[in-house]
Amino acid sequence: MYRSRRFRRSAVTAAVTAAVMCVGPGASAFAAGAPTGERIRWGDCPERHVPDGMRCGTLTVPLDHADAAKGSVRLALARIPATGGKPLGSVVLNYGGPGGSGIASLAADPKLFAELGKRYDLVTFDPRGVGHSEPVSCGGSLEPDPGAGADAAAQLAALRALVKRCELHSGPVLPYIGTVHVARDLDLVRQALGDKKLNYLGFSYGSRLGAVYAAQFPQNTGRMVLDGVDTLTEPLAEQALVSARGQQRALDNFLTWCAHQAGCVYGTNTRTAKEKVNALVARLDEEPLIDGGWFVTGQDVVAVVAAALYTPSTWPALAEGLRMIERDGDPSGLTRLGEPVEPSADDADEGGADGGGGDGGGPGQVPADNAAAALAAVNCADDPDRGHDKASPAAIVKEIQGLREEFRKASEIFGPAQLMTVLSCYGRPAGTDFIRGIDRPAGIPRMLLVGTRGDPATPYEWTEETADRLGGSAVVLDHKGDGHTGYATSPCVREFVNHFLVDGGLPNGTRSCPAGE
Repeated sequence: MYRSRRFRRSAVTAAVTAAVMCVGPGASAFAAGAPTGERIRWGDCPERHVPDGMRCGTLTVPLDHADAAKGSVRLALARIPATGGKPLGSVVLNYGGPGGSGIASLAADPKLFAELGKRYDLVTFDPRGVGHSEPVSCGGSLEPDPGAGADAAAQLAALRALVKRCELHSGPVLPYIGTVHVARDLDLVRQALGDKKLNYLGFSYGSRLGAVYAAQFPQNTGRMVLDGVDTLTEPLAEQALVSARGQQRALDNFLTWCAHQAGCVYGTNTRTAKEKVNALVARLDEEPLIDGGWFVTGQDVVAVVAAALYTPSTWPALAEGLRMIERDGDPSGLTRLGEPVEPSADDADEGGADGGGGDGGGPGQVPADNAAAALAAVNCADDPDRGHDKASPAAIVKEIQGLREEFRKASEIFGPAQLMTVLSCYGRPAGTDFIRGIDRPAGIPRMLLVGTRGDPATPYEWTEETADRLGGSAVVLDHKGDGHTGYATSPCVREFVNHFLVDGGLPNGTRSCPAGE
């Protein structure tokens, strides 16, 4: 019996990821974070393979920063000491998500930050509920019960049941997930590192974490760079709509690139190329192809294309995969670009989906669904606009139908998937409105915001919007290239960022980096 291939970036998951929401609960009620006096004891790392010199440790922080008596959370951290020159302290890295493990990311590619690592200790951490910091879980999957009825009431009931399953498997940390909590944790990390101010480089979701930290702790904010800048203000539906437009713009850029390559399956007409991609998705949704015992649907293709647009280095493989599926009906080139949800043997060895949260996981045991579970938990803790849980199924269906055409106009293929993020937090408590209220906070030092024109996940307009919300302290670097974030792919961006973080050099006004440089 054939099953539909399920990629880690499934239609719903990719939509939620691209929205990249990130606020946090109840900031206005929080007392100032009190120093714990704890120092981090560095030792072996939980990852199997780490670069030379990388050490790991833990830091205990309050579960609820408003009430330390409620318990604590153990944060997992990693550090690579500075390799030379006059030391500048630490620079803390956040790679995005939400739900991404900083420890695993630093272990995988420390060379990207080699220049920074000469003067700074490179430090990262797994935010609460993520990776080795008391990971949350939904018991193996974020898909609602496939046996639920097809009517709206049954589907909504299945979403509520999914939330209950997440609560059951996640332990006490789940109600205290959110970016404001993580920003409070981050200030305790700063103190434990012995740094007077936080020097910080955050990507994608990490940009919102940095902005929230600066809004809460302007006096403790040092040199801060936000790359792939998230929105601070837009409601969930508007974020999803802007994300659909951003993904379509990135696809259009890819098709323009493809038109200039020999052998592009869509030829040189970019308008008809867009129509052919739309037709491919519609055709496979009607009649899926089979690859290795799996159905490959149009939505699976959408998920793979969305993921491949993140990095221009994957565009040749995407072009080849589209050529194979269009000319030969062979989806294998595209499916190789997608990562199946099912855990590998290595994942299973590190703790299965039933590993649970809280203290149950233990070192090295991360639930297989942790990244997706944490992404949803943070996104939903960060969203103050939800009222769906009290609405009737008929009212919710009417709302979705009313938005459908606008989303389809934004993107024939990405719009429908993005639209479903309107229901991604159904059944969960409403989140904070703290981030929505960030408006030119007093005392924030100058910081650098990097926006990429062809970014499929954090559209450039969010860079300008967030810069305005942060006030005159924000300097924008306009990267004219493609892909998600600029530091890894643009030497020009990297030079601007490194110069600011190491030397403090930051020009006035908007600066730019050309594509490919």
